[in-house]
Amino acid sequence: MSVVLTEVSEVEIPNWVTDLNAFRRWVHSLAVPEDARVYWVDGKVWVDMSKEQIFSHVDVKTEIVRVLANLATELDFGRMRSDGALYSNDDAGISVNPDAIFISHACREEGRVTFVQGRDGPVEIQGTPDMVLEVVSRSSVTKDTELLLEAYWTAGIPEYWLVDARKSPPRFDIYRHTDDGYVAVRRRDGWLKSAVFGRQFRFVESKDRFCDPAYSLEVK
Repeated sequence: MSVVLTEVSEVEIPNWVTDLNAFRRWVHSLAVPEDARVYWVDGKVWVDMSKEQIFSHVDVKTEIVRVLANLATELDFGRMRSDGALYSNDDAGISVNPDAIFISHACREEGRVTFVQGRDGPVEIQGTPDMVLEVVSRSSVTKDTELLLEAYWTAGIPEYWLVDARKSPPRFDIYRHTDDGYVAVRRRDGWLKSAVFGRQFRFVESKDRFCDPAYSLEVK
């Protein structure tokens, strides 16, 4: 069993967790703490016990989810979900917890995604959603920029949004799905066009009243 530990971990991984289905059975069991961040990527179990940086990670995903959730509601287009929902795709061989995931109403109606029931309701999303977001942290560079870039493409996800705000100015990319892999959407005067949302977006950094980083996802 190959395991990637990004920080010291207290999660004990059974020897029988050797493939995606075994991982899914294990991660839904009582043996795994609800707040544990564990993933199956590249045929390995990844356990991330690092703390998310407040400004460059938590604030970034909060702003993006806020704007896109409001936009989806305004357009009656679908549902935006922040991290916490396990996402799996058999073709890509992954079971991960994206920083955010968007599922349109059409995606549900066409059966491109299904919800797996747990003891208290749905606990896992399977299939091909419309968009996923990952915010890069020190412990997730390889996973987010290489492994998931390939895996989300294999899963057929139309758009992969990737943000790295560890340095100023933050890096914001939208990757669109093509037959040959993901291709970064070209910037036009700093704006990126999303085919999924039918809008253009720009991710801007400023300072708040305490001189801490503040972020805005602008839409037009």
